[in-house]
Amino acid sequence: MKLGAAPGFHLPELDGVVTGVSAGKPEEMRLETTYYDTPDLRLARWGCSFRHRVGEGWTLKLPSTSDGMALSRPEHNYPGPPRKPPPEALFLVQAYLRRTPIDAVARLSTWRRRVQLKNAEGRLLGEVVDDEVSILDGRRVAARFRELEIEVKPEGRPLLDPLVTLLRTAGAGAPDKTAKHVRALGPRAIEAPEVSPASLPAQPTAGDVVRQAIAASVQVIFRHDPGVRLGDDPEHLHQARVATRRLRSDLRTFEILLDREWTTLLRSELAWLAEELGRVRDAEVLRDRLRERTMNLPAGDARVANGIIRRLADEVDRGRGKLMLALRSDRYFKLLDLLVEAARNPVFLEEEAARSAVEVLPELAAKPWKKLKQAVEQLTGNSPDADLHAARILAKRSRYAAELAARVVGKPAVRFARAVADLQTVLGEHQDGVNAQLWLRSLHSTGRQGFVAGELHALEHVATEAARQDWPRVWKTLKNSELRAWMG
Repeated sequence: MKLGAAPGFHLPELDGVVTGVSAGKPEEMRLETTYYDTPDLRLARWGCSFRHRVGEGWTLKLPSTSDGMALSRPEHNYPGPPRKPPPEALFLVQAYLRRTPIDAVARLSTWRRRVQLKNAEGRLLGEVVDDEVSILDGRRVAARFRELEIEVKPEGRPLLDPLVTLLRTAGAGAPDKTAKHVRALGPRAIEAPEVSPASLPAQPTAGDVVRQAIAASVQVIFRHDPGVRLGDDPEHLHQARVATRRLRSDLRTFEILLDREWTTLLRSELAWLAEELGRVRDAEVLRDRLRERTMNLPAGDARVANGIIRRLADEVDRGRGKLMLALRSDRYFKLLDLLVEAARNPVFLEEEAARSAVEVLPELAAKPWKKLKQAVEQLTGNSPDADLHAARILAKRSRYAAELAARVVGKPAVRFARAVADLQTVLGEHQDGVNAQLWLRSLHSTGRQGFVAGELHALEHVATEAARQDWPRVWKTLKNSELRAWMG
């Protein structure tokens, strides 16, 4: 957490700020730092920072993953000389840079006083730094500012609030998330990123809402791109895939507002990206699902099952290799350019898009609902798995359309979307079970592995049949006409 500090601020004694925590002697050092970015400060505007510090090398900080005033920013360090950014760092922010080169945009000289905080065993819990920062313009000091920064490790989290209280009592300013380089770069660095959903006017047109929805999905794809490349948290891949699917669905549902040729091209390229993301995500979901199933097996069989599941780890790795090639490709860069332009300037059919959102969106949301209703009413207890899967896809489209309409309809559309999401969930459980059984059968295992694969298959069969029996109960809620009254 960062706090402002006036020139006359004196750092208070930090020893014993929490019982059992001791403060070391203040360490003083000079830091010479150069920040790199594009001419339009694209990295800063997305919430990244990329710097070279003399004696330390390169540091890339990705956008904050936290809410509130505390900062939680993934940080990646690389050795290397100045003026030669490491390719592996540039790869992580390639979606933001694309073909735009970077250069030095700010130079800072910082006089730092650092106090480390340790527990009774001598383990480092965190530190407080007091920085006096000079912004350099050549050899001239263009401006100065001072800030305090509290940095704690996960086990030192209980220190954060007491430290903030102590420092503020001593005269420090309020928490401020503004990074040093952003202060140095000025107002341009706090401008919205190149994709930023606009607020809706009081009486939005259909085009206003669809434009906002497109921008929102595109922003999610961009924000999670670095995490997809890192691969250390599957949630990034999941969110990028969901955003890709949602955008494709929205473009289809609201296609009468949009230029058909433009929509067809964008949906086609998004389908390619969804396939690349899905190859990895589907293997991850299946791996995690079967891991959970092993908890129901005897210990000896569970060990054998883990050997089977390791094959899925290989599939994930192969899929990631192909995905990384896709993310480096010119096709992906062109798609990102298309998405930026789509978020800023969708190609609308002006007359249709100019109509009132309150009138148009419920009508359009009713179309995927009618297709879903028609498909589900044709289902029986013995319907093929493929038919249930098709109904799940239609449920997803209906849910996305209702969530978009909810931006102007409000709670009635939200309640409907939640009910459709429940149907989507139970049909998704059915399809995941079907996929798991197909994969287990494809192994053609023999001996002990064959027996354990059969056990897992049996567990998946039970789960799949339970979902098949359960979805009609969920469907009854959706058949309530009051839930759909907002559609007209």
